[in-house]
Order: sequence, then structure tokens, then C-alpha cells
Amino acid sequence: MMKSADKLVLRLLLLASIGALATAFIAQFMFGLEPCILCKYQRIPYFAVLLFGAIALHIEMADHAGTAKVIGVIFLLGAALAFYHNGVEQHWWEAATNCSGGGESLSNFQDFKKQLLTKMPKRCDTIDWTLFGLSMTVYNVAASIALAWFSFFGAGLIKKMKIGS
Repeated sequence: MMKSADKLVLRLLLLASIGALATAFIAQFMFGLEPCILCKYQRIPYFAVLLFGAIALHIEMADHAGTAKVIGVIFLLGAALAFYHNGVEQHWWEAATNCSGGGESLSNFQDFKKQLLTKMPKRCDTIDWTLFGLSMTVYNVAASIALAWFSFFGAGLIKKMKIGS
């Protein structure tokens, strides 16, 4: 029973990561919301949780409480990245240069023509969609913090169950 309860916490975290990634991909491919580079980077923690959690679920001797703690740290890093992106959107600070969407200096007509034919990356400081006045980055901050809390709480439950058995 304890092993299945251990795994339940990890499975719920994996399911939440799948849900977050599905939401991002649906927004991108079904609703046409083009992600900027920071939006794409915000997906990395969810992929990391999927990979790390799936491996831990399939290793019999895995320390699931430790795994949940590591996943909690991954979610906190994701929250920090989403907060940084929100700051860029709100113009609290400047984005990295690859977020600007600006072009390189043009030295000749061929460079100019190439730039015209190349799709420019989406700027990181533009907000394409809001719900109740909040952008997707704000929701990602909240979700990442909530999932980090659940990860640490779940790790504590797993430890408590092991001590009690």
C-alpha cells in the first residue's frame, strides 16, 4: 500500500506537468498563440519533471520522497523563470537580446533581402493573451509555486508514511 501511495504523489505531479504542457501546446497550435523564446524555456521544467519522475517511478529502489523534493526545486526554478518573463512583459527590466525580435545590422542588399524573408522571433515583452488581466506567465508562476508546494508536501507525506510503517 505504501509503495502505491509513494507513487501516487509522483503520478499526480507527472499528470500536472502533462496538463501544463498540453495547455501550452493547445494555445500554440490550436489557438495560434506564438510563443517567444522565454515561453519555450518555461516548458523545460515541465519536461524535466516528466523525465525525472517517469524514471523514478520505474526504479524500484527510488527514494520517492527525495524525488518529490527534487521535483519541487524544479518547479521553483520554473516559477523563477516565469516571474522573470513576467517582469519582461511588464517592462520592469530588459529582456535578453535574443528576445528583442530585432534584426541584425544590414551591410548589403542580400542581408536585407534575407532578413525580409526570415520570420522574426516573437518579442518576449508582448502579451498576446490575458484572462482577468493576467498573462500566461502569471498563471505559470502561480501553477509552478503551487506544484512546488505540493511536491514538498507530498515528500513530507511519503516520509511520514515510511516512518509510521
